[in-house]
Amino acid sequence: MTATVIRNGRVLDVARRAAEPKDILIDGDTIREVGAAGMPAPAGARAIDATGRMLIPGLVNAHTHGHGSLGKGRGDRANLEMLLNSAPWINGGRNHDDRRLATLLNAAEMVRRGCTGVYDLTWEMPAPSRDGIAAVRSAYEAIGMRAVIAPMLADRTMFEAVPGLMAALPDAARRDVERLGLPPFAGALAVCRDIARGWRGGDRLAFAIAPTIPHHCSDDLLRACGRLAAEHGLRLHTHLAESKVQALTGLRTYGRTLLAHLDALGLVGPGFTGAHAVWLDDDDIRRMVDRGASVAHNPGSNLRLGNGIAPVRRMLDAGLTVGIGSDGSNSSDNQNVVEAMRFASYVSRVRSHDVSQWIGADEAIRMATEGGAAAIGLRGRLGCIAPGYLADIAFLDLDDLAYVPLNDPVNQLVHADDGGSVASVMIGGRMVYDNRRFTTIDLDKLRHEVATAMDRLNAATEPQRAMVKRLEPLVAHFCTCFAATPYHVRRMGTPPYEDN
Repeated sequence: MTATVIRNGRVLDVARRAAEPKDILIDGDTIREVGAAGMPAPAGARAIDATGRMLIPGLVNAHTHGHGSLGKGRGDRANLEMLLNSAPWINGGRNHDDRRLATLLNAAEMVRRGCTGVYDLTWEMPAPSRDGIAAVRSAYEAIGMRAVIAPMLADRTMFEAVPGLMAALPDAARRDVERLGLPPFAGALAVCRDIARGWRGGDRLAFAIAPTIPHHCSDDLLRACGRLAAEHGLRLHTHLAESKVQALTGLRTYGRTLLAHLDALGLVGPGFTGAHAVWLDDDDIRRMVDRGASVAHNPGSNLRLGNGIAPVRRMLDAGLTVGIGSDGSNSSDNQNVVEAMRFASYVSRVRSHDVSQWIGADEAIRMATEGGAAAIGLRGRLGCIAPGYLADIAFLDLDDLAYVPLNDPVNQLVHADDGGSVASVMIGGRMVYDNRRFTTIDLDKLRHEVATAMDRLNAATEPQRAMVKRLEPLVAHFCTCFAATPYHVRRMGTPPYEDN
């Protein structure tokens, strides 16, 4: 690639809460210089005019599910366990091309809101396959997005994992659930090991492993995931203490918190990311800091599913790396990391009257850039517009009413913008979205293919939908009662409001 120079843009400076005119020189996929407007550029350099644009580091979605885009809008008053109950319906019946379409749709929604990198925990029923992961990878290759692809693994269903749930079901419902049993994990793990051996992706595409929820995995499976990660240098990602039901299950199952149990098995380290982490206690947080692990904060999903408010201020003050995620579109309805930043800021204000405990706009931006970069293994290479960093840049339209008048670009990005200002997106020096049009994919074709696929999938999964609806009130009643059990931390937005 030849050199590229971006001229006449205003580069966001989070520390100074300013956006001053700067030029950016890019060599291939890497930023070489950020200098004064009009700085010299090599002869023949491609010039991009960014007049009227504010340039920000590409946002990094620290936790989503690419397969979830086809389940968008499913459910309304549904908690996490009700959502998990619906998985055979929402995710059922899919072929590999459906997986490609779902991932591509998810990626397109992220890119058009300024996201350039993602940690994608993808699910394939009943277990990951080489062709399934290849389909997911092909979607990211097509759109040009940076991604860590992590197949989710489990060898227990939710009904087997939550203490007492299976026994509480009527006989007919229990028979339905027993038919959903997952296969032994050895085959799925062998597939993942085979993929890891042959994976080549540089800093654009990485492979990781995701034991989906700790108690949905036997200890043998968790240990095997840890060994696989160590053998091949893979990152590990799991849903960690997302709901109170999960936190209580940890104590019932292991006699200690979920994080403490994972740490005892040797899984918690610099390559470990815990998604949600709503119900962590102070010991859990300190343990994660000591191990160099990270958290993916998903405020929109936590609100949507009624899981509570993660103690992010405690995490940041303790020195824990925190990224921001959208979660899947079947649990938070969209892939808008700009909106997730605003949620992260606002929701912190419910827990304390002390304004010093609130998440500021500058902190929200750093979580969505540098924090997410660390979570996907690109700390120091992504999340900043500076020499030596990858040229992942979002171009925001300063004529958007969110920035009129331009009083404080940091505050306005988080609290006024809804992502609609994103006009162009560069990933690795390449414009993949330019003047609100994709340069790498045909969006109209994608819309048509998704509509066609959904007609087929809706018809094919009608029996699963009916079963899910039969089970839903049973799951809701049991888990609501179980969640009434006292726990040693409070994470709901109910009195007493002060965090503990």
